Amino acid sequence: MSKKMLPSDTLTQLPLSDSLGYTYPRLHTGKSWYVDFYAIDPATNMFRRKKYCLNRIPSKKLRREQATEMITTLLNLLRSGWNPWQLFIVDDSSTLLKNAFDLYKEHIKRQLKERSITTNLSFLHLFSDYLSRQRPAPTDVRHLTTALITKYLDHLYLKKHVSARTRNNYRGFLSTLCEFFVSRKMLESNPVDPIKLLKETEKKRQPLTKSMLKRLNDYLSEHDRWMLLACRLEYYTFIRPGELRQLKINDINIMEMKIHVNGQIAKNGRSMNVAINREIITLMIDLGLFNYPGNMYIFGSDLRPSLTPADKNLFPREWGKIRDKFCWAKCYQFYSLKDSGIRDLANSVGIVVARDQARHSDISTTNRYLQGRDTPVHDAAINFKGVL
Repeated sequence: MSKKMLPSDTLTQLPLSDSLGYTYPRLHTGKSWYVDFYAIDPATNMFRRKKYCLNRIPSKKLRREQATEMITTLLNLLRSGWNPWQLFIVDDSSTLLKNAFDLYKEHIKRQLKERSITTNLSFLHLFSDYLSRQRPAPTDVRHLTTALITKYLDHLYLKKHVSARTRNNYRGFLSTLCEFFVSRKMLESNPVDPIKLLKETEKKRQPLTKSMLKRLNDYLSEHDRWMLLACRLEYYTFIRPGELRQLKINDINIMEMKIHVNGQIAKNGRSMNVAINREIITLMIDLGLFNYPGNMYIFGSDLRPSLTPADKNLFPREWGKIRDKFCWAKCYQFYSLKDSGIRDLANSVGIVVARDQARHSDISTTNRYLQGRDTPVHDAAINFKGVL
């Protein structure tokens, strides 16, 4: 029998003995990019379509690379007997939960950045501790059911009173953990998939008003111009505080008026250029920043260039002093300068320029970033005159 691609969203009766039981995964491009294939659903003995969307990946080049890797992986899995619709574990041999967790620890230590490793290990430790206190305590990977994970998330949200955002972060971690077990054939399907995200309340952090920015600028111009530089970098470039403290003088290109945020220090691991405003360059020259060796970090422990980066609490600590002096509410944070800058740049020159300067791949999304050392910067962002 011919194994031609079946029509979309169609279930076709097909005897198991007359087919491989699946069709080859294929990439589809156009308005919607996705990889799909058909596999026989044992419950109906019919072909059923499995689809993986790729539109979340901003670059077409990266989509093709991801699709190629995905197709190879899927085809190997299908040839080995994997079926996305089976409700039981392919491997009948049990896997101890402790051993599975140890394997995941080794995996993330090789794959993730130090900060991400710490976060994931913390999530795993708390989840493992919760499981150990259950009676009876689960001991096998197959005990990680939707019901058990839902109970854990309810425990966090209803008894530990974590926020909806934090609860959703735990759900995200557990989904990644279980997906890892699925890829290792310890689980047949991800038990987290049916669990919905909770609606999150608006973030407590608020942007500064124009009068607050003016007051901040006037005060720091007189009393602490290095802190003014940090504030202007946050306001004009939208570089995260964690990235800001790891920037080196060599990352600044005066001729092209841009700062390169290397993927090794970026939170999302992606390299990107951002426009450096003339207001910042002028201040840097006045402070004598470029008289220091280029391999120095812009901000050390005392907000001056140093061979060692500032600790992660430097900016919040210095900002706290300013906030206390002005009697500002805690919702106004150092990171609020980024919110304020995006707002002011968008209002001044348009949302597209603000999106690119903020390294957003989509106007409605703040956590998907563009990539590439040669990404152009906008003249409008370089010449933009803000309040700070």
